[in-house]
Order: sequence, then structure tokens, then C-alpha cells
Amino acid sequence: MTTLNETSSCVAQYDAQAMPVSAAQAIVREWATPVTTVEHVHLRDALNRVLAQDIVSPIDVPAHDNSAMDGYAFAGTALEGPADTRGEIALNVAGKAFAGHPFAGSIDLTQCVRVMTGATMPAGCDTVVPQEAVTRDGEVVRFAAAPLRTGANRRLAGEDLARGAVALKAGRIVRASDLGLLASLGIGEVSVRRRLRVAFFSTGDELRSIGQPLDAGCVYDSNRYTLFAMLRRLDLDPIDLGVVRDEPAALEEALRTAASSADVVITSGGVSVGEADLTKQMLRMLGDVAHWSLAMRPGRPLAFGRIWSGGKPGAGEPAIFFGLPGNPVAVMAAFYQIVREVLLRMSGATTHPVPLIRAACAESIRKRPGRTEFQRGIAQRDAQGTWHVTPTGSQGSGVLSSMSEANCFIVLGHDQADLDPGDAVDIMLFDGLI
Repeated sequence: MTTLNETSSCVAQYDAQAMPVSAAQAIVREWATPVTTVEHVHLRDALNRVLAQDIVSPIDVPAHDNSAMDGYAFAGTALEGPADTRGEIALNVAGKAFAGHPFAGSIDLTQCVRVMTGATMPAGCDTVVPQEAVTRDGEVVRFAAAPLRTGANRRLAGEDLARGAVALKAGRIVRASDLGLLASLGIGEVSVRRRLRVAFFSTGDELRSIGQPLDAGCVYDSNRYTLFAMLRRLDLDPIDLGVVRDEPAALEEALRTAASSADVVITSGGVSVGEADLTKQMLRMLGDVAHWSLAMRPGRPLAFGRIWSGGKPGAGEPAIFFGLPGNPVAVMAAFYQIVREVLLRMSGATTHPVPLIRAACAESIRKRPGRTEFQRGIAQRDAQGTWHVTPTGSQGSGVLSSMSEANCFIVLGHDQADLDPGDAVDIMLFDGLI
């Protein structure tokens, strides 16, 4: 069994007391083992699930050569000869073809068939002239030959997807467009990975759940609600274990219960330096967990590793563990920058970096080199299509309203310093992420 220390020592820039975000991401990525259980679900239940195997097309799409537009189908040999010498072509209309109602007859080189978009190409036809390019007099159509080439406005069988080709690859998260594609192939059931189970709870004697009275010095627990929402947004199976008091017995029971019921355990609070942070002590007993100080703001303290339901390493069921900070904004920042990709990989999904957009600072931004910062911002585009971003004011890790007001992270790199108005900066839009 590979230990966390062994994995960490192989990563460049590893420093538990000042770890770059990229190093932390590399370490946690190595521990993302996908779930293996496969489920077979109806097509309508496959949205946002992870495909367990490649989807191979059982048919050609389209199934037949067909017309790409409304017009008249004819044999392209009528266009033979140099383009500058082609004159007007006159053809007799032999019949009609509609989508789902093909022309059953045959034609000669002097004839054409009236076709609608999607109609199967009649036998002997390989070219379509758009209806707006012809003049029709009774059953005769005339059009200029010069603009056309043989095969124009025709879609070939299998042009979209050939029989036997991979339509969707294993590891893909099924989207709305994929449901339509699968339906077009006549596929009504797909194999997907089971949903990743993620147990989470908050720690702290000062926390109260909604509906409880607030005693002096107490606050309502918001972290469980943001964690629940972020997990559901990823279509995972969240297991809410509530608020756990700073008591050794309660923490041990919660961690062991979480490890036995979930693939991943996430806690908020109890991972920073402090006399009451009992989570650290408990994790040393239950598993192989490291405590890091990330060169990141917000979200500096982070615990990561593996815990076992049996009460000691190797005993009972194992689960990947993330100990996030207690401050609400830090929880969200750490989740999206460190945790999110691991959860997707463990779900069996093929992951891609979250796209960054280049924007101009609308005002100056203070930044100390030596850490990566994820400031909250409001981004918008001007009339010329250029993105501009403005910080949401106070960037304190406890100011949750700044996350609600913002629509993006302003991503300030590890070595970046102060920025002036007009300077270019990367932004990570919340739309589709949060």
C-alpha cells in the first residue's frame, strides 16, 4: 500500500508548510481511483452520468444519402465541362421526395426530382440545386450550371457517424446533446459508473444547524449547504452527517461512520492550527493523512489522505479524506481548486481543466507574490466583446456574500504581483462551475 508520504515525495515543489496549488493538485490526482461498479440505466436517466464503456454506433448516421436542403436532385454528370463554359440546364421534374417518403422510381439524365431537406436521394441522383436558384415552368426547371459542383448539397450516408465508429467515449459525462445523439442511434439504455458517494460534516462547538437558537458566540453552519449543492451539481451522491462537536468520541464515530458509508469524506473546520483542533489528532489514529499549508488564498489549511472505518490504517473500509478550512469562502475555493477534479476522476470521468478567460482589470488589485489567489469578481463584456472584471470588495475568507455577488474567480498566479487598471488577468467563470 503506497503511503501519502511516498506519493508526495515524488512531486516537485512539495513543501507541506508552503505548498504551491499545482503541487497539491498533482498529489491528490494520483489518489483518484475510479469506482468500478457499473449500472445500466434508461437513456432519460443517463443525464450527467459517467459512461462506463464506449458507445459504438450500430448504424450509419444518416442512414442514406439525403438532401441537405429543399431543391431539385439530379445526376451531377449534367455539370461536366469547364465551369466557365457551362450554360443553363433544363430538366424535367419526374416526381417528389420527402423526408420519410422517398421517390421510388428511376430517372434519366434529362430529369430531376423535387426533394425536401432530409429526403433520401433518388436513385441516379447525387447533386441538389437549391429551390431558390431555379425557375420553374410547369414540369421543367432551369438553372445556371456554373455555381454548382457534383455532389453539392448532398449529405452522404454515415457522414455524421459511420456504423462501427465510437459515438461517445467511456469517461464522458453525458450531456443533453448526448441524449439526442444516443436516441438518433436507437440506443435506449447505457452503462454508467455508479455515483460516487461523498459523506461530509462540519466540526465546531460554535456551529448551529438551521432551526436551532443561536447562543452567544454561535453561528449557523453554512458550509454543509454549499458542500451539498456543489456535490449535487456534480451529480454525486451526498451523505450529510450534520454538525459534529469538538469531542474526541464524537469525531471518531463520525469519521468511522463516514469512511464505512462513502468513497470520499469531506469535513470543514478543525484543520488549522489551534488548541481545539481535535480532528488532526483523530486523523493520525484513523488513517494516513497529511496536513498542508497551501500557498493559496483563500483556503490555506488543507488535510488530505485516507482514513479507514476500522479505526486504524488498513482496517475496515478505506475512504479518501479532505479536511477543508472552516471559513465559508475558503471551503468553496478549496473545493473547486483541489477537490472537484478528484471527485470527477473517482467517478470515472475524463477530466479537462476549467477554461480560463482573459479579462482586463477594471481597477487595481493588490497581490503578494508567492501564493495563488482566487479573488471574487464581477465580469462583463463591453460592446467590443472585451471582458472586464472588478473585484467584489472585501476578499475576506468569511465574507460569503462576496461569493453570492460574484460571477467569477479572479485567478492570480503564484508569482503574480499587484495589478493596475487595464492589466490583463485570468478569470474562471462560475456559470457551469458553481
